[in-house]
Amino acid sequence: MKQRLNFLFAGMAMLITLNISAQQAVNKNTTLSYTRLTSGLNVPTFEGGRTDFAMNDINDNGHVDLISIGDHGSPWINSTQHGVMVWFNDGQGNFTLHMNGNFGYGGIAVGDVNNDGLKDIGYGMHHNYSSTNFGNQLIEVALGDGTGLNWTPYDQGLATNGETWGMFGTDFGDVNNNGLLDLVSISFGCCAGFHVYLNQGDGSWIPSFGLLGNNSDMLIQFADLNNNGHLDFIAGHALGTAYFGDGTGNFTQNDNGLPYYGESATRNGISVGDVNNDGSHGFAFINNNGGVEVWEFDDAANTWVNYSGNLPTSGSFQLTQLFDMNADGFTDVMAFGSRTFQLWLGDGTGNWTPDATFQTDATPGTARAFRVGGDLNQNGHGDIVLLANEGSWWSYQNKLYVYAENTVPDELWIRNLYPKGHEKFYPGSVRFIEWASAVPDAVPSSVKIEISPTGTGGPWNLVADNLPNNGKYQWTVPDFGSDDVYLKFTVSTAGETVSHVSSVPFSILGTTTILPGDANCDGSVDMLDVITIVNYIMGSNPQPFCFENADTDANGIINLLDVIATVGLVF
Repeated sequence: MKQRLNFLFAGMAMLITLNISAQQAVNKNTTLSYTRLTSGLNVPTFEGGRTDFAMNDINDNGHVDLISIGDHGSPWINSTQHGVMVWFNDGQGNFTLHMNGNFGYGGIAVGDVNNDGLKDIGYGMHHNYSSTNFGNQLIEVALGDGTGLNWTPYDQGLATNGETWGMFGTDFGDVNNNGLLDLVSISFGCCAGFHVYLNQGDGSWIPSFGLLGNNSDMLIQFADLNNNGHLDFIAGHALGTAYFGDGTGNFTQNDNGLPYYGESATRNGISVGDVNNDGSHGFAFINNNGGVEVWEFDDAANTWVNYSGNLPTSGSFQLTQLFDMNADGFTDVMAFGSRTFQLWLGDGTGNWTPDATFQTDATPGTARAFRVGGDLNQNGHGDIVLLANEGSWWSYQNKLYVYAENTVPDELWIRNLYPKGHEKFYPGSVRFIEWASAVPDAVPSSVKIEISPTGTGGPWNLVADNLPNNGKYQWTVPDFGSDDVYLKFTVSTAGETVSHVSSVPFSILGTTTILPGDANCDGSVDMLDVITIVNYIMGSNPQPFCFENADTDANGIINLLDVIATVGLVF
């Protein structure tokens, strides 16, 4: 025993913790500019009508890809589109297309629905023409195998709540905070309404909420609109725009304060984002005059508040996006329509500074799809994908445009985009952590995420390590019960490592349950916990690891005394 103790003391004496923690310099140029990417993006040929895109690293190789199920031309209708289409990005501005399936014309979402660590997809569609289970329903979910090439149906019970004719915009989110991604989908125009389905974790889904009838603008997104830890959603639908969740899968409409456009009118071109940095999400839309509006919900006053400021009240815009394009901590707003893209930089108070603008090639340039945020060239700034309709009414065709921001990074940096502060989460719920990172020369890089429920000084618990540096990680919220939670992001290349700690805390609701000695978080105290604590002291970073349980004397330090105390608890 004496020799073992000496070994432990020697190990602790040799333990060196290298903690590079510095606020990173982020390129805060007031002007962003974009270059169109074309290599590999001239296929397939599109046709007409609306569609949607996801920007996501579908095969987890560190490069953000593009995913869609196409416009009215899919499958094989006056076009070469069909099924699930993935444009694989090599990180150097080149893309390779792969298509799988005999269906299309709809919206798409990406997430891990069965928690196996691989990206899956969900989609609503109008052309459910497949003769197999893959592509024969109006709403489907399909499991991925990690390649982005192959998909397995996981969709029993979807599209069984009165949906007819077609569905479209689709999103994933954990509405009942049980650790599984649920789904919402909205009608293709009139009259199937919108519907929420709860994921049962076995390939089956049950409807929890839905409405039928009236008109749709075909876009819908989950977000926490009142910062109570429960997901809500914004719908481009005449039956109402803002629906607030109760954490069980039920929702209540509250459009109080929003402008009224008529019984059959929708708010068009919706998008969501935290505009005023209060932890809740607001939304943007195109008003009836083609202008751009941004609103945030005031929970205390139970009303929506106009944050549109100096944005144009009229114009010819058709779709919006909200995202922090220059990674300065403030959400920006973008609009596209009639050939014209316009970016306004936000300051968190409703003041908007016009920034980058450009036009697509040909008239009329009607907006058919618009997504931003994925960093295609790893320079730390969000990029753009859009689809514009061009030509005369007898020779029209949709045309794909993809743009990358032009900043050339001269240093390695990383910073958090979400959560960015003041958010509230329930333990066990699934949310998406997002970050921005610039990597000079786009060399291979990886990311580590750590969490501290006790302030910026730590101790830090591992969330995930060796992540591809693709800007997004699906996260199950731990049971910490704290209002002082921070994330630490570390980006590493072969020759350099840089860290960033989020500057504003967020909250994990509830009270942390502490079981002294249960270092491996399995609900019991045994010799495995002793080994886990020793491994932690020796610097091997065991996972899972519950710091508060291992810190048996609650002094904020884990050392030999905690090992001895845990041995005492075992025996």
